[in-house]
Amino acid sequence: MSADLQTLLISVQLAALTTLTLLVLATPLAWWLARSTSILARFCIPFIALPLVLPPTVIGFYLLLAFSPDHWFGAAWLQLFGRPLAFSFEGLLIGSLIYSLPFFVQPMLVAFRDIPESLLEAASTLGADAFDRFRTIVLPLSKQGFLVASTLTFAHTLGEFGIVLMIGGNIPGETRVLSIALFDYVETLNYAQAHKLALGLIGFSLFTLLLLQWLSKPGQALLGRRPS
Repeated sequence: MSADLQTLLISVQLAALTTLTLLVLATPLAWWLARSTSILARFCIPFIALPLVLPPTVIGFYLLLAFSPDHWFGAAWLQLFGRPLAFSFEGLLIGSLIYSLPFFVQPMLVAFRDIPESLLEAASTLGADAFDRFRTIVLPLSKQGFLVASTLTFAHTLGEFGIVLMIGGNIPGETRVLSIALFDYVETLNYAQAHKLALGLIGFSLFTLLLLQWLSKPGQALLGRRPS
C-alpha cells in the first residue's frame, strides 16, 4: 500500500469515527440545548462553540498536556490501555471530537428548534412517551439537519491541521493524515505531490459545500441559517 493511500485511509477513518461518535453522543446534547431554557443550557452553548473562534493550536496544546502521562487523565489512560494517549490515533479521535463538536451541534440546534412544539404536545396527549415522540416526530423532521451536521463534521475533520499536528504529530500509518502529508510535501519542496493532495482536498471541499447548499431548505442560506 502506498504511503498516500495509507494516509487517506487513516484520514477517512478518523473523519468517519468522529462523525459516527458525535451522531450518538452529540444528538441528545443538541436536543437538550434546543429545548431547554435553563441557565446551564445557555452557558453551555457558547462553551461548545468555543472551538469556532479559538485557534486549534490552543486546544491542541492543552489536550497534549492532558494526554501526557504526567497528567492524571493521560496517566489513567496509560495504566488502563498500556499505551500513551499522546501521539496516537485514539488521541486524534478525542481531539477531533472536541474540535468538531460545534460543527455537529450547530446545524442540529437549527433543525431541532424548527420543530413545532404543538406537534410534540399533540403526540403527548395521544399517549406517546418521550422516546416515541423523538422516534416518530423529531427524527423524520430533522433528517435534513442530521445530513448537514454529518457532512459538515466529516469534511471539517478531514481537513483539520492544527490540532492533529499538536496531539498526533506525524507518525506514518497511525497519525499521519492528509493535511499533515500536504505540509510535509511543501516543506520538502515536493510540489508535485502537494498539488495532488491540495487539489483533491479543494475538490472534496467544493463538493461538500455544493452538497450542503443542496441540502439546505429553500429560502435559507448555506448551512441552514436563515437570511437576515
